[in-house]
Amino acid sequence: MGRTSGLILAAWCIASVVAVPVQAADDRLATTPSRSSDAVTAHQARGVLRARDKAVLSSEQAGRILAMPFGDGQPFDEGQVLVSFDCSAYRARLKAAQASVRVAQEELGHARQLASLNSVGRFEVTLAEARQAQARAEAEIYAVQVERCEIKAPFKGRVVERLVQPHESVAAGAPLLEIVDNTSLEVQLLVPSGWLGWLRPGQSFRFVPDETRRPLQARVERLGAAIDEGSQTLLLIGTLPADASGLLAGMSGNAEFGDTP
Repeated sequence: MGRTSGLILAAWCIASVVAVPVQAADDRLATTPSRSSDAVTAHQARGVLRARDKAVLSSEQAGRILAMPFGDGQPFDEGQVLVSFDCSAYRARLKAAQASVRVAQEELGHARQLASLNSVGRFEVTLAEARQAQARAEAEIYAVQVERCEIKAPFKGRVVERLVQPHESVAAGAPLLEIVDNTSLEVQLLVPSGWLGWLRPGQSFRFVPDETRRPLQARVERLGAAIDEGSQTLLLIGTLPADASGLLAGMSGNAEFGDTP
């Protein structure tokens, strides 16, 4: 009986030792994700909002600024005057040129009348026609200069920054005003070139601006024409939903393209 009890006790110990690692192995399998779940990953990239309509307006002629009705941050409508110049000298020259046009027209009419009476030759009529054309061209030049005395908004937007102030005199070509249309924003990303294997125009992705933390459902509009050789990245331009509001050019955030193979 003593030998039999010893054998039973030894068998029980062996079974206990074997059972412990089997149970531990089952626990590890239950908590470790399978390889098939790692086959898809979410692709992320940093992006920035940029406006399609943005401009730095410059002076097309030298002059003194009379008024700039809109200050930094103020909104304006398309066609409103943003900068006006002192154009008294240009207007005076335009009036003089228009008077010269009238004189040239009278001279031409008189020359044609004399030509019909054979009092002057064709040369005099041609010369009068040339003087009239010259007077009209000069009047058109001054009319363009007067028109440039007002700079009108090319689109609806807001003033980013005044680069000059009223009553200052500026040279031709001097930058005056930076403007932007925050309703024409688009998302620009620099994505790895390796994404070209699955990235397509029209594909949707989520963009979350850092400043608002409100997710936006964006869409791939187009891809860049070349890959940067140094960074091996590609420009991606995405469009925002039509109802997106409260956004400003320059905001940055994260773009996520969901699960892709």
